[in-house]
Amino acid sequence: MESYLALACDYDGALASEGQVDAAILAALRRFRETGRRLILVTGRRLEGLLPVFPHINLFERAVLENGALLYRPAKGEERLLGAPPSEVFVRTLKARGVNPLSVGRVITATWEPHVRIVHETIRELGLELEVILNKRAVMVLPPGINKASGLRIALDELGLPPEKVVGVGDAENDRDLLDLCGYGVAVANALPMLKDCADFVTVGERGAGVCELIDKLMS
Repeated sequence: MESYLALACDYDGALASEGQVDAAILAALRRFRETGRRLILVTGRRLEGLLPVFPHINLFERAVLENGALLYRPAKGEERLLGAPPSEVFVRTLKARGVNPLSVGRVITATWEPHVRIVHETIRELGLELEVILNKRAVMVLPPGINKASGLRIALDELGLPPEKVVGVGDAENDRDLLDLCGYGVAVANALPMLKDCADFVTVGERGAGVCELIDKLMS
């Protein structure tokens, strides 16, 4: 496992439990960094939703947010959009049709599963080129071709890292592309069965405990 140079980690359901990352996991991340290897966060969250709950984002050299649509450089607080902003008419129509809650980011538009049919119908009726990505009960709408893998690839290009030297870890449907891109794909114990089936390794521990287990495995 010594040949891997970086860890690309999902946030909710992998690194975090109920949105929080505990002290033991933060310590493991610091130990990993001290070996000279790199950390990249890859999440469906918006930046505005992540920073208040995760003030330790500077542990990561890059953060891929909005499910691949926004690249963030924590050290400098810089953002790089990786897709077009959501259509105003699309957002307005969803609100008029009672889609609530509705989260609108730099690129992503997101809601929850009960509204997925309305989302699909609205995209079709407005003739928009958009993709719907599921993340357990979450419904994310993005421009075509944008996903965690596409965003991570750009982050890796900036850092000069080849994907085959990266370990990816996640728990849900939207992590499939992430694991496929990386040289070694890991599903935490609480991951969906479909992700476990395509992973190279499944941790014994759930969520952050599984990430700590993985870091110990990478450093052994």
